Amino acid sequence: MMYIKNKLATLVVGVAMLSGINVMAQQKTGNTQGKVWSAQKANDWYKQHKWLSGANYIPANAINQLEMWQADTFDPATIDKELGWAQGIGFNTLRVFLHSLAYKQDPAGFKKRINQFLTIADKHHIQPLFVFLDDCWNPVAQVGKQPEPKTGVHNSGWLQDPGDPAYKDPAKIAELEIYVKDILRTFGHDKRILMWDLFNEAGNSNKKETSLPLLTKVFQWARVANPDQPVSSGVWDWSFERINQFIISNSDVITYHDYSPVDDHRKVVQILKSFGKPLICTEYMARTHNSRFETVMPMLKKENVGAINWGFVAGKTNTMYSWEKPMPDGSEPEEWFHDIFRKDGTPYRQKEVDLIRQLNGISK
Repeated sequence: MMYIKNKLATLVVGVAMLSGINVMAQQKTGNTQGKVWSAQKANDWYKQHKWLSGANYIPANAINQLEMWQADTFDPATIDKELGWAQGIGFNTLRVFLHSLAYKQDPAGFKKRINQFLTIADKHHIQPLFVFLDDCWNPVAQVGKQPEPKTGVHNSGWLQDPGDPAYKDPAKIAELEIYVKDILRTFGHDKRILMWDLFNEAGNSNKKETSLPLLTKVFQWARVANPDQPVSSGVWDWSFERINQFIISNSDVITYHDYSPVDDHRKVVQILKSFGKPLICTEYMARTHNSRFETVMPMLKKENVGAINWGFVAGKTNTMYSWEKPMPDGSEPEEWFHDIFRKDGTPYRQKEVDLIRQLNGISK
């Protein structure tokens, strides 16, 4: 934990320096595009919402982002059913991953399906946040029929976006710019959307700081599009000092990931609060890592930190299985890693669901 505290102290100093540079650059250029929100604006926005709680969401019958969003497999009926379960436990937000290839394949249809999703979410009083780019899991994506899950393997079909080596390809980056700006301009004034998560776990899959150029570009594109909603990217690895400094200094609200036990998690919260902006934890809850609803979620509510756990319905993503321990026979693990509900809507653990409902003010 001392290592984390030292890294965070370095981050605080570095962000202060970068913030001063950013302000001077804006004054010098007279930039009229969207700018990083002030702490005052961010906190005023946050106060307009109830305490944010929710999950990272993909339908149980989708192995990855493409299977969720492509026309042949987009399933509004399943989404409506599962978002009803989310509403039933008081969730008011869901973090949902998009994918650039679904857009490239059919821009108009993809945007129509996003609108359908938002209509369903609004019916259930849920304001989602959408994720654009992602450095996690499989480096090559293809449109069309997606692979079947690998038995007992955590997130075997999840896709990076734009992937590797595509994230260094100028032609692919030019396509991403069109995609990101179009989505933000189409939905940037849509009050059904909570916010935009521009890049999930930048530097993952051993890319490290080689992802910083693309991370910088996606924030630039977002500022040109200038949506009404805040934009952010999550801090997730304290060793990525340059990436973390950039993220903190350029995010409207601070988002982060933390799968550690509650005492360590609390210390991260306390230090991140020093930036003076609202905090939203966009990934937590891995039971076998001792990051649990019964310990972490009450702490996040007490600290007024948004709480978005990984995993909602156990399905084709296989996230009941841990990162470290595949189950080749496909049997149910002794303790689920992620997820709240079984495919039929029954809770994995009723006590967890009761706690979530209680924290969200839902009476039995």
